[in-house]
Amino acid sequence: MEATSKINGDVHNRRTPAINGPTNPMVTPLLTDLYQFTMAYAYWKAGKHNDRAVFDLYFRRNPFGGEYTVFAGLEECIRFIANFKLSKEEIAFVRECLSPTCEDGFFDYLGGIDCSDVEVYAIAEGSVVFPKVPLMRIEGPVAVVQLLETPFVNLINFASLVTTNAARHRFVAGKSKLLLEFGLRRAQGPDGGVGASRYCYMGGFDATSNCAAGKLFGIPLRGTHSHAFVSSFTGPGEITEKSLKSHDGSRVCKDFVDLTHTWLDKLKGLSSSEGVFGETNQSELAAFVSYALAFPDNFLALVDTYDVMRSGIPNFCAVALALNDMGYKAKGIRLDSGDLAYLSCEARKFFQTVEKEFQVPGFGKINITASNDLNEETLDALNKQGHEVDSFGIGTNLVTCFTQPALGCVFKLVEINNQPRIKLSEDVSKVSIPCKKRSFRLYGKEGYALVDIMSGENEPPPKEGQRILCRHPFSESKRAYVVPQHVEELMKCYWPGSADKAREELPTLEQIREHCMKQLEQMRTDHMRRLNPTPYKVSVSAKLYEFIHFLWLNEAPVGELQ
Repeated sequence: MEATSKINGDVHNRRTPAINGPTNPMVTPLLTDLYQFTMAYAYWKAGKHNDRAVFDLYFRRNPFGGEYTVFAGLEECIRFIANFKLSKEEIAFVRECLSPTCEDGFFDYLGGIDCSDVEVYAIAEGSVVFPKVPLMRIEGPVAVVQLLETPFVNLINFASLVTTNAARHRFVAGKSKLLLEFGLRRAQGPDGGVGASRYCYMGGFDATSNCAAGKLFGIPLRGTHSHAFVSSFTGPGEITEKSLKSHDGSRVCKDFVDLTHTWLDKLKGLSSSEGVFGETNQSELAAFVSYALAFPDNFLALVDTYDVMRSGIPNFCAVALALNDMGYKAKGIRLDSGDLAYLSCEARKFFQTVEKEFQVPGFGKINITASNDLNEETLDALNKQGHEVDSFGIGTNLVTCFTQPALGCVFKLVEINNQPRIKLSEDVSKVSIPCKKRSFRLYGKEGYALVDIMSGENEPPPKEGQRILCRHPFSESKRAYVVPQHVEELMKCYWPGSADKAREELPTLEQIREHCMKQLEQMRTDHMRRLNPTPYKVSVSAKLYEFIHFLWLNEAPVGELQ
């Protein structure tokens, strides 16, 4: 690591502190496709390896049938290039993989490259972004930048996908609900699990069950117990230590189990409980008491191991009321099966009755958490049915991005040695937008984003209050005039290389999350809705439109009819 630290320090110590390496130690220069090295050799062999290239990283379609995406993964890309250096062992491995005819000089060249001559411009991480608009622009020697393609796409693809998925769940759940990410056990391996926890938090979730992510990123942790804990008990006789000191430490309850049974008997006497429960499951009660004795100030019970309304809820209430006698406040319950809308409403009614009958302030508002393979669709259905759930624990469908496994980022050459380049295709959606560009977001009178516009690097930028023609990149008839009330330039420099330019500081995870929430609030709700969202407009300037089609005609071969 000495060499990589030296590279990082030599380039940037005069402006900002050195940047740590990637979070995942597997992210090295070898985390790339073989053809990046074969192309690098071919560039070197042809004497083109130092040609100045410009690449755009972008995506073509929004995921999950929606009309927006949240950009994530930028920090890991900057960490990667700040410490980019091939070790001797890595170069030896590349030598083994390539043809034995490759010249030794190429491997000497690999040993000397770093990213000191690379520049990276990007949209701020956590921003709402749209198809075709570059998320990142990477400039530098063509052979070096090619070696960055695969790791950059890898680091952006899943990060942006899962952050977008989290943001969509947040939108459906609403601002007031607590969202908990419970996906580690179902994620695609350790890296998928840790990354998902990080990016779900960025996209609007409040906490995770993942301890590793909590330690690495400072994400709040949540979790209590499983069904196994409840079913591991056979009855109150297993509880040997029954005493509990009060919250203020002034007294001790010598038999908390007996206090709980006293409250259970009182609950049976409630008129509202007649016909709801008789004898509750005593092994479940023993589990709840045991957990409460272990965590009296953080008691949250999983109430569906046996029967929610006939056992789980009354057992929980008995323990919660006993805790209340000792000065503690129970945290709530978790429902992990059954009709979540109905059960949450019935549980709320029971809690409210307990508050009224026993004069326990706040008991009726005890937190109800729901889990059980939740996704956007089930959250939406619960909203339509009506429910009393305060918190949602979401796992599999969230972290695996079950409805769409990949975002489909691409990395396209748009300029080399100041010559714009274009990639053509019979599929118009795959035609690239050439040349080095600037991107702007135009806002309307109500503060909502109206349109994103791309222009050539040397074109004058849009100005507030001045009418500008926005054109669809490929459709001649789709165009509109816009008078923006506010103009935001999207791309900023995050890695200046050896250029004497200011570098944007990498924000903290909390700052990125806050930026993401603010960005989502600036979008019209019709762009955000689940069903039939309104497409957001992405455009180019009139001058760039003309240039795209000039270059298109210039590069496309002319057919000949016989």
